[in-house]
Amino acid sequence: MPVPPWLVRGCTALLRSGTRAACDTCLGLPEAGAAGTASAFWEVGRGKGPKPALHMCYLQPRSLTPGRAGRPVRPAHGPPGAARRARGFRPAARAAGKGGASVTSSPRGGRSCATGTLNWKMKGSVTEERLYLDFSHQYEDCIFPLHSSVALFLLSYCDCRLFKVFLVPAGESADDQLEGKALPSDPKLHFTSRCQLPLVVQNCCLPAIVGKDGKFCRAGLAVVLRHIVQKTYEANPSNKEALELLGFKKTCLKACAEVSQWTRLCEISIPLAVESFLTASPERCQTIPPEVLQLEKKLGEPVRVHNDDKIRRQKLQQQNTADNTASLPALAMGSTEEGIIEEKQEQTLTSLELRVAFSKLTVQEVPATTNREPPLIRKTKTSDLPTLEHIFAEGLYFTLADLVLLPCIHQFLLFSKKQNRKLLNLPLILGWYQRVQEVPGVKAAASKSNMQFLQFPDLLSSPEEHLQDFSTFSDGSEEDHEDKQFIGGPRPTMTKLMERGIEATFSPHPTPCWTLDWSKLPAAVNPGEGKMSSERALRKQQQLNNLVAMVTNLSKPGDVIVDFCSGGGHVGIVLAHMLPSCQVVLIENKELSLVRAKDRSDELGLNNICFIQANLDYFKGTFNIGVALHACGVATDMVIEHCIKVHAAFVICPCCYGFIQNTAKFTFPRSHQFKEVLSYKEHMILCRFADQTAVQLPPERKIIGKQCMGLVDLDRAWAAEAYNYSVQVISMEPESCSPKNNMVVGIPV
Repeated sequence: MPVPPWLVRGCTALLRSGTRAACDTCLGLPEAGAAGTASAFWEVGRGKGPKPALHMCYLQPRSLTPGRAGRPVRPAHGPPGAARRARGFRPAARAAGKGGASVTSSPRGGRSCATGTLNWKMKGSVTEERLYLDFSHQYEDCIFPLHSSVALFLLSYCDCRLFKVFLVPAGESADDQLEGKALPSDPKLHFTSRCQLPLVVQNCCLPAIVGKDGKFCRAGLAVVLRHIVQKTYEANPSNKEALELLGFKKTCLKACAEVSQWTRLCEISIPLAVESFLTASPERCQTIPPEVLQLEKKLGEPVRVHNDDKIRRQKLQQQNTADNTASLPALAMGSTEEGIIEEKQEQTLTSLELRVAFSKLTVQEVPATTNREPPLIRKTKTSDLPTLEHIFAEGLYFTLADLVLLPCIHQFLLFSKKQNRKLLNLPLILGWYQRVQEVPGVKAAASKSNMQFLQFPDLLSSPEEHLQDFSTFSDGSEEDHEDKQFIGGPRPTMTKLMERGIEATFSPHPTPCWTLDWSKLPAAVNPGEGKMSSERALRKQQQLNNLVAMVTNLSKPGDVIVDFCSGGGHVGIVLAHMLPSCQVVLIENKELSLVRAKDRSDELGLNNICFIQANLDYFKGTFNIGVALHACGVATDMVIEHCIKVHAAFVICPCCYGFIQNTAKFTFPRSHQFKEVLSYKEHMILCRFADQTAVQLPPERKIIGKQCMGLVDLDRAWAAEAYNYSVQVISMEPESCSPKNNMVVGIPV
């Protein structure tokens, strides 16, 4: 379908006047010059580009149509009026100004271009969310802290303009800090002070993204970066490369740092280690940070991917082939979109892993293999197959983790080069650093971010240098295997505690018969209106009765109540509805759960509630009461710690005792009394058996499980009492409402 002459006339006229045409946005093209945009139009006319309907509009500049800048309009010379009306469009008033264009209305509602197919795109291009980044200083054209540089680099890589980006200086003003400095050219940056931040953002660590209504905030590097990628894909679903950054099953950096080693390394360890390295004394700079060595070690570990067995068998076949120039296996084949990538592959790709990785970057659909492997390859045991080597950070494929690490490692290498440090003992990091540069779009993003990549001849020193030996290196992530493996039941441990006068004790429930009248509550408040079965909904109502009763007794008008690990918002929404004079904050790391909670809140029209998608560590606000229903494992201890920091009361129902283990911030046992009696191994025994309270277990097993639950929570209660708290461990009523029916209630004295 050729491009209509009236459209070409209208757009080329704009191009000659130096106006940026909207077809750049519609087609997802880079901001080329006038010639590049005109070329895109003619390519579409020959049937070589996207559908012609996707760019039948342009954005009139502010100088031409005051009051209508940024709105979708069509050229003044349009198709005949009858043809427009036949497609369902109504005439529209002329825009202000001589020669102005008129705004059309789509049959599906909203403003649109001439064919009504641009509604989704134009909606996505409107700035509805704000991104706030910390700004402490600028060094070598790099914005610090590194979290901010990473976020800006991702925006440049994705060519994302869906956010209004603010830098938040550490001081009162950024004028002195920015004098003579060159900020990144893309995206456009604004400045604001901390006192001008939205209230929900003031309660979070940056980076943070807040929605248009100011009620929904996303905080923390991993959460913010994943949201940028998702919004980029939503605005342009043809941009599959953006979605691929989230990795297989879209889980890259999804787990919190307490659970995922990769999230902890990318989000916390590497950025902080590099920042410390850059500001350390000359003596300390002579040693490579342990976190960087940990990354080098991880890049040397075998790769595991979802089609691991298939690729490893192909690698074995490649190794057994005498001719090293044999063609690629079908899995790693695929025509490239640009000759540049083909040339780069011919020059540098020498392994199957590299070929598979770059095939992923250059082709979306890979034809299925038609030839079976030789019998010798098929019969080889999995344990005898060769391992796969890292091409990128998490394995064979380029993901968000690479984009997080790249600005950090670049600053580390740049500083090391200036110090004339020899870096041959980091061969895997250097190889990764070079490969990432060849990924399409990375160099362009680096140019926008004022990042000049280093080359290996400038980095490598004498080849006689010995490679780093990691045989004795420990990254601290591996627990003592002796403590992990234990034999026997909980009775010896419980007996040991009893001999010291320590037994599980439960305080009486202060309001055992208190209940909400669920039949009179709105449907969006009642958990039974969701997708739960009737039995599960009844148990959830009983659980909520217990928590709401406790919080109601503790709260007073004007209090701030935080629902940690809120999930779908069952607790927080009930509290916001029942206590309209209190402000309720829901904190949850899972986006889908929190979005469902916000939808329910919007249905109820609640004005005293806000939502934060973040890990607990990124919330720094003050509050009066902390509540959590079934906070998993160490999350219970994190909630208690947050409450103690601000001297707030807490009502917590713990869960998943078996997942309790030592972390970088928490060690067990928690209390002084338990530490004097139990080792970490013995405490783990209690935690493992505290999980054995399921309904289908024998009664005697459930009794022991309940006692172990009581002992673990007693340890937590005594630890909190050391901070001048009065703490009780209470059983929910009825106890059948949940196998995990303990409540830990703490009140500051």
